[in-house]
Amino acid sequence: MRHGEADRVVTVRSAREAEAVVAHAAARSIPVRVHTTGHAHAAQRPPGDALLVRTAIQEPVTIDEDRLMARAPAGALWREVVTKAARHGLAAVHPAAPAVGVVGYLTRGGVGAHGRARGLASNTVSAFDVVGPDALTRRVDADTDADLLDALRGGGGGFGVVTAVEFGLFPLRSVVTGAAYWPLENAHQLLTLWRDWAVDAPRQATTSVRVLSGEAVPWTEDPVVCVTGAVLGGSSAMGDAEDLLGPLRAVATPLRDTWRSDGPAAPLFAAEHPVGPARTVGDHLLLDEIGRDGVAEFLRVLGEGSGSPLPVAELHHLGGALAERAPAGGLLDHLDAGFAYTAFGATADAASAEHLAVVRRALSPWDVGTTVPSMVASRTQPQGHLDRRRAALAAEVRARVDPDGVFAGDVAPVTPGSPG
Repeated sequence: MRHGEADRVVTVRSAREAEAVVAHAAARSIPVRVHTTGHAHAAQRPPGDALLVRTAIQEPVTIDEDRLMARAPAGALWREVVTKAARHGLAAVHPAAPAVGVVGYLTRGGVGAHGRARGLASNTVSAFDVVGPDALTRRVDADTDADLLDALRGGGGGFGVVTAVEFGLFPLRSVVTGAAYWPLENAHQLLTLWRDWAVDAPRQATTSVRVLSGEAVPWTEDPVVCVTGAVLGGSSAMGDAEDLLGPLRAVATPLRDTWRSDGPAAPLFAAEHPVGPARTVGDHLLLDEIGRDGVAEFLRVLGEGSGSPLPVAELHHLGGALAERAPAGGLLDHLDAGFAYTAFGATADAASAEHLAVVRRALSPWDVGTTVPSMVASRTQPQGHLDRRRAALAAEVRARVDPDGVFAGDVAPVTPGSPG
C-alpha cells in the first residue's frame, strides 16, 4: 500500500488493502473517493479533504473459455483483456482504445467498438467485488444483490471501491476493421455519404467519423478526416464494409487506409489512439438523427476553414443494440440517440475551451439532453444519463449501502431526463 501527500492518496494493490484503507478512513470519519482515469477523470469533483484511493489490484486477468467470461482486477486496462481473450477466439464489448481502464468503462456504460451489434458494455457485467463503507468485500451479482448490481452498472457511482469485475465475452474469429484517412477538403462529401449510409447500416457495423489534427495524427502536418470502426458478421462482413468504404474511396484515394479482415483483438487498435496519459479538456453530446443539415453544421465549426484548434472531434454512430433495452442490463441499459459527439483539446489552451462552446451551440438543435458517463469529460458540461425513475432507484440503493455518505463525493452529477 503506497501513501501520497499527507496520507490522503493511497494506492491499494489487493482487496485486503482496500478494506484496510476504508476501515482507517471510517475510524476517523474521513470521506473516501476512488481515483478515476481517462476522460471521466476531468468530470470528477476535486477530492478536497477526502482520502483518495487508487486501485492497482495485483491479480491477473483471467478468461473462462467454457463460460465465455472474463474477470479483471481494478486497475487492469482493456489491452490486457482483449489480447488474452483473442487467444481463445473470444472478444469483449470493449472500447476503441487500448489504454482505457476496464472497471471505469464498465461502470459508466461503455460505448465501444462492437456497440451496435452487442449493446452497452455495462450490460455484459455479471458480478463485481466491492469494498463497502463497512470495510468488507462483497461479491455483488444477481443472486446476492440484484439492485446493487444494476446500480453499479451505470448508476452514477458512490457505492464503494470496486476491486474486480466479471463480464461476458462472445465468440469472434475474425472482424473487418481499420481506419481510412483523407484530406479535410474531402470532409463534406465523405461525411454526407457516411451519414446517408448510416441510416440503414447493418447493426453488425459500428463506425465513427473523426476530424483529426496535430498530435492526433503524427504522421502528417495537415488536418484529416477519418472513418474508422469494425464490422462483424463472418463471411458477410467484408461486403458490409465495402458498401461503406467503396463510395468513400471513390471520392478520393485515402492518404492512409488500414481496413482489412483481422483477428478479434484488432478493433481495439484500429483507431490508432495515442498511448499514454494526456491532459485534455473535452465535451460530449448525444445527438438525434442529424441529417445532412447536421453534417453541414458539424463541418462549419470543425471542418476546413473553421479555425478549430481541437485535435480530435468525433461523431460515433449509435442505434442497433445500443438503442434496445437489455432485459438483464443495468440502470443505464440503452441509449435513445442516433449519434454521440465527443471532442478534445489541450487543457492549457483557452482557445480549445472556447471552441468547444462554439461547437456545443452549433449542435444544440440535435442535442437529446442525455449523456454517456464514460464519454463525459468535464465537470462543467450538463450531464444526465438517467431518467428520474432510474436516478431515484440509484439514490435508494446508495442510501441503503452507504447511509453515512462515505462515498458521496464519487456520485456523478445527475440531471435527470424525461420520466422513463
